[in-house]
Amino acid sequence: MADAGYFRGTSADQDNRFSDKEKKLLKTMKFEDVLGKKIDMSKVKVDVLKPWITKRTTEMLKIEDDVVVEFIFNQLEEKEPDPRKMQINLTGFLNGKYARMFMGELWTMLDSARTVRSGTPVLTLVQR
Repeated sequence: MADAGYFRGTSADQDNRFSDKEKKLLKTMKFEDVLGKKIDMSKVKVDVLKPWITKRTTEMLKIEDDVVVEFIFNQLEEKEPDPRKMQINLTGFLNGKYARMFMGELWTMLDSARTVRSGTPVLTLVQR
């Protein structure tokens, strides 16, 4: 070991055992087309959506799960959340099919809320 400055082998970046799993999932998972839109959450009233999110997750899980609901609320607190990463994170709680459906519905509502001046999704206005 005369030369301590020279390292042999591969780095963690080169070793595929330490690859980024999220990048792999982003390439392989199916996502709804609407998830490609960026949403500025400062233009959306999330409080109006909270009852719908709670109701919809309860329908999909067949039980009321506060952990999942709060997890979704926390992800929506970011200024511009990444919907594809949200779907990957939700797949552990909901199965892949339900996570995809839920994110498609949620993102459609968020997109409609972003375009309306009041910040309230059109579907929730119709339900009232």
